Formats: sequence, C-alpha cells, structure tokens
Amino acid sequence: MGVREERLVESVLFSASKPVSIEEIKEATGLSKKKIDEALEGLIQTYNVERKKETSIEVIKAGNKYTMQVKKKFFDQSMMVAEPEIRSHLLKTLALIAFHQPIKQSNLRRMIGPRVYEHVDMLSAMKLICAKKHGSTEMLTTTKLFPEYFGIDSTKPEEIREFLAKKVIKSIEK
Repeated sequence: MGVREERLVESVLFSASKPVSIEEIKEATGLSKKKIDEALEGLIQTYNVERKKETSIEVIKAGNKYTMQVKKKFFDQSMMVAEPEIRSHLLKTLALIAFHQPIKQSNLRRMIGPRVYEHVDMLSAMKLICAKKHGSTEMLTTTKLFPEYFGIDSTKPEEIREFLAKKVIKSIEK
C-alpha cells in the first residue's frame, strides 16, 4: 500500500462531514476498491492500534461507511468548541424516537407536546427519521442515516436502543 493512496483516503475521511462509502471515496480519489480497502485497513491499524494512545482521533466503520471522528473520551471537550449540527431540543426528540421506535407521533406528542410536529418535519427533512401514515397519525422510525450520523454500527432498533441506554447510563455516572 502506497503512502499516497492512504493519505488520499485519510483526507477524504477527515474532510467529510458524515461517514462515506467506498464508492464515494472512489469517486473523490479515483482509486480502485482494492486500494481503498487497503488504505482503510492501514488507517484503522494506524489510528486505532499503533497510535491509539497518541491520538484523539479514530477511524471507524459505521454500517457500510467509514468515518474519522474524535474518540468518545475526548468528545465532550471537543463539543464545547464545535457548534452542534442538531440543536438540543431536536436531539431530545430524535433520541425519544430512536429509543421508542417504532413510535406513533400521537404518543410522542403526549411526551413532548405540540412542538412534536415541527420537530418531526425538521428531522424528516434532515433524513434522520421516516414518518409513515398509520391511521390518523404517523409511525416514526429512524432511517439508515441515523446510525451513520452518530457512528452506531447497527441499524437494528434494539441495538440502537441498547447504544442509547449505555450513553444515558454513562452520562448519569459522571
């Protein structure tokens, strides 16, 4: 594996604001799938194994995509500087949907009130949730983009629920 190829893939991961697929990396770099796979393996080895204790960055696979992100233990400090892409009131609504999915919009309204309609519209526009007609209400679930966006390595609702529960427990223990 050439250093040049690995640096090209690294630059794509670093500059992307979301996880990227091998196809997207291929489009951006012109490298073959084989070279991209080798570069990703090299980057994972470098960031997650060899330099694990020397860097606050990690390279992870999220579904069938890859991302370069700040390690969890440094996340709180870096978020103090970074402007959140999703406002906290929307994040709370999104967390409720992800945890209770599938959930009726009418049930979610009982939990958070009438602002649910605006939140659902905004989260749908961001492609983080899917709202399907269900009688006189809508059934809400997360989309495939949700776990990619948050670096969760599963699209299964029960595994997303488990991930969120662990996050809540860790925040309580702090």
